[in-house]
Amino acid sequence: MKILVITQYFFPENFRVNDLVEGLVARGHQVTVLTGQPNYPKGTFFEGYGWKGPREETLCGARVIRTRLLPRGKGGGLALVANYFSFVLLACFGVLFRLKKADGFEAVFVFEPSPITVGLPAALARKRFRIPVLFWVLDLWPESLVAVGAVRSKRILSAVDVLVRWIYARSDRILVPSRAFVPQILRHGVPGEKIAFFPNWGEPVFEDVKPMEAPPDAAWPDGFRVLFAGNIGAAQDFPAVVEAATHLKDRGDIHWVIVGDGRMRAWAKDEVARRGLQTVHFLGQRPLEEMPALFQKADALLLSLKADPVFSLTIPGKLQSYLASGKPILAMVEGEAARLVGESRAGLACPAGDSAGLAAAVKHLVGQSAAERARMGEDGRRYFEKHFARDVVLDSLDAMLAEAVRTCKMNRHE
Repeated sequence: MKILVITQYFFPENFRVNDLVEGLVARGHQVTVLTGQPNYPKGTFFEGYGWKGPREETLCGARVIRTRLLPRGKGGGLALVANYFSFVLLACFGVLFRLKKADGFEAVFVFEPSPITVGLPAALARKRFRIPVLFWVLDLWPESLVAVGAVRSKRILSAVDVLVRWIYARSDRILVPSRAFVPQILRHGVPGEKIAFFPNWGEPVFEDVKPMEAPPDAAWPDGFRVLFAGNIGAAQDFPAVVEAATHLKDRGDIHWVIVGDGRMRAWAKDEVARRGLQTVHFLGQRPLEEMPALFQKADALLLSLKADPVFSLTIPGKLQSYLASGKPILAMVEGEAARLVGESRAGLACPAGDSAGLAAAVKHLVGQSAAERARMGEDGRRYFEKHFARDVVLDSLDAMLAEAVRTCKMNRHE
């Protein structure tokens, strides 16, 4: 099948869509990716990329067409809005003038971690090529804008709601990573039969669990190591994480290892320094290929989300990678993610924002035997293999793509 993937983010930016494209190519699909110039998360273009290009390249086995865009900058606000809308405008231009009907696209797959506006060029491609759109909703709008405090104006939120309804109406399938998303999607007038469960999965690099050496430049403390990996942003509630570390400040045998980057990393480092927390260590952004080794060096993996109704619906993508690693999970979350940790028996969960609860969970885990911690990791791994292994998830996507294309062709001939 010839598939057009539309995503604002793509390699060398580290998003799950990279592995999705590799998986589709490995299954024999011909994939074209329409994306922007990489600049996430630092806000500046990656080396070798910029306003002048490259305009086209081959990556992950796919043809990659890159549009110009304004980089997101470091301060959010107007720079981030300009980043979002410059991509939309120039991606729509790409659909009209850089993609050809002779390319023979049969379906569009949209990767939407945020913003929802990535659906606009997809809707244009649907109309131009008369093909179905499968829209993977990883971030609920306008709910997430409220949750992180990005927008408070009721007038703006109402306008965003209209936009969301318009985009969903022009999507043939709405794919959700959590079943708790379904009521929110229905609220936008989407028929239930258009919604399908399509979870995140653990990337292949996490599936081969074995002892590995951490990178030589990764400074590892001695003791019990709680590792957080991923975006360091408002949604991850780092004030509560830092507060939990403060509760255990006198436990020199417990260390917090932070791997990743994001808009709150500078704040978190400054706050750790201000509090004199010698047990919190920032390793910075690391390549995906290094993450399995870092996970194996950890004693527990930390998952955190703010206390907010929207985040309680979310299953963060890294939870699947955590489960695949075979390590105990410490979760300061609510809702679907907490339910999954409990159902899998893969670790301990406390309510979102409960820094004292997280500190108590860490102490409890430290006090357990190595055999009990290993049992948690093994249970998590088994749950992953049953529900979130890459082949299991991509099999379902293959079936949904084939069904959407078949339905679209039937409707054309009616």
